[in-house]
Amino acid sequence: MQAVNTRIAAALNDGTRKRELWAWAMYDFANSGYTTVVITAVFNAYFVATIAGGAPWATFAWTAALALSYALIVLTAPVLGALADLRAMKKRLLLATTVGCVVGTAALALTGPGTLGLAIALIVFSNYCYGSGENLSAAFLPEIARPAALGRVSGWGWALGYVGGLVALALAIAWVTHVQARGGGATDFVPGTMLITAALFALAALPTFLLLRERAEPQGAATGAALRESFARLRHTIAHAARYRDLARLLACIVCYQAGVQTVIALAAVYATQALGFGAKQTLVMLLVVNVTAALGALAFGHVQDRLGHRRTLALTLWLWIATIGVAWAAQDEATFWVAANLAGLGLGAAQSAGRALVGWLSPAARRAEFFGLWGLAVKLASIVGPLTYGAITWAADGEHRPAMLATGLFFVAGLWVLRGIDVARGRAAALAPDP
Repeated sequence: MQAVNTRIAAALNDGTRKRELWAWAMYDFANSGYTTVVITAVFNAYFVATIAGGAPWATFAWTAALALSYALIVLTAPVLGALADLRAMKKRLLLATTVGCVVGTAALALTGPGTLGLAIALIVFSNYCYGSGENLSAAFLPEIARPAALGRVSGWGWALGYVGGLVALALAIAWVTHVQARGGGATDFVPGTMLITAALFALAALPTFLLLRERAEPQGAATGAALRESFARLRHTIAHAARYRDLARLLACIVCYQAGVQTVIALAAVYATQALGFGAKQTLVMLLVVNVTAALGALAFGHVQDRLGHRRTLALTLWLWIATIGVAWAAQDEATFWVAANLAGLGLGAAQSAGRALVGWLSPAARRAEFFGLWGLAVKLASIVGPLTYGAITWAADGEHRPAMLATGLFFVAGLWVLRGIDVARGRAAALAPDP
């Protein structure tokens, strides 16, 4: 135990307590219930089959709703990040987005057959708040972890996040089993899972707001001028993009491979139910197991990243994803799809952790929230392109999912190609140099 405490202390910046690391990681735990239950496991399949009535356009409607929420994040994330840096208000903005996501998730309990417009509006709102909060939480990473430990600390956070997803799924399975034992169907158990997810998010996020410190200092803008100066900082960053060309290339790489990752997150349950005939409880159990492998992937690859190097580790995870998509596309039975699902879990934990840590490695200290806002922009842009492409292909193929799954693999191939041009050492030198 003493050795573990020593390793944790060695990974943290001076003045950072272990309880702050736990409090920061607990936000990953808290918000994972939303993405696991609402976006990946329960509400997506419910939206397609029940709210949209299983229409040929249903999958496209789901992906279009997500795309709209991500488009709003793309428009606002860099400015929110710059504002958070200028006014040292990451924590306050994080609180606002957390409340929004919790309220929006709870309100999803009101949806059902005949509420398509309400369901779309609530998904757009709650997912916007979730994604914006994810960016702000990630911006605390370089404040907590030493530069040489960004990979493993990021991995610890993602691993605890998948534990949060496991807890949310376990509670959802228990509720679904209880309702089905009484003869209830999806319209009876889905509202309860939304309320459970919202409550878990609110409770688990409390340590973040009680224990995590805001270490950034306001950088001179008066409250009334902060938003205007945020836009000015963003224009400055874009004008000097050549200085951070390796970070810019990394963001392009993230757009490519995250298009594939976000497609799997948004449509795994839909694929399992529509292409392979999985039931609701069976899908939940599968995703529960996937969260275990994702946690293992985040932990293992976080340590590998600090030893093997950021770029090599990311390349390894993209090869893993390419193999995963091939197995999922070829799967004709449950056993083969289970193999693909667990490979996806390993790749999910690894890719998410590696990308976040590498952004932290290449970001200047005074612009961390801003650059993590750009990271969020890249991920959300990918979240538009990937799922929307998948939905359009299924619509064009009259509801057939296998061609769309095969096309998803091309995003990871593109990510590998872009990754080849990143010079991590040069990018780190640019991050450490004085800001012009």
